[in-house]
Amino acid sequence: MEFDPQTLEPSAIYKLLTGSVIPRPIGWISSIDSNGINNLAPFSYFNAVGEDPPHVMFSTVRGNNTNKDTLNNVLETKQFVVNMVTETTVEQMNLTSQSVASDVDEFQLANVTPIPSVKIKPMRVKESPITFECELVHHYFLEDYKNGGACIIIGRIVMMHIDESVLLDNYKINMEAYKPVARLAGSNYSKLGEIFSIKRN
Repeated sequence: MEFDPQTLEPSAIYKLLTGSVIPRPIGWISSIDSNGINNLAPFSYFNAVGEDPPHVMFSTVRGNNTNKDTLNNVLETKQFVVNMVTETTVEQMNLTSQSVASDVDEFQLANVTPIPSVKIKPMRVKESPITFECELVHHYFLEDYKNGGACIIIGRIVMMHIDESVLLDNYKINMEAYKPVARLAGSNYSKLGEIFSIKRN
């Protein structure tokens, strides 16, 4: 079958897209507002976009033409932290996906531990074995939208925190110890599962 996004309902587009582009890494983004209130929320429209210099991206939808707290905070402070999600933190991550008032601290809501960053103001999740401190370098609001669109955020990684428990020699990550979790469609998530290698020609 063929589907034209111009004539398809946004909910149908969402189901087709999130069910097709899988698995997706989860950026558990922590930010802070001008009053010092912590915010923590997961985004599965997330990935690394380069290493020289290192950058990551995530995008946040704007349902009913309304910015999420994360977007407001990042645009205001120009800073955010990516906390990577693992099997041991996936339940807590899920708690922070709910919509709550902007004055609610999701670190407390999910019972995770905020710890200071080195170069930026937003706090990091202590329970996450890998965190990236980021500074905003670019943002772009999608055009021609039906229900508020989305905003793409690109941040430069200014500090990387890798717990020794997941670090191997020569800067490699131990997948067996790391145990990352990826987003699928609906309420589904995935673990790494079977790993296979194909050498480049």
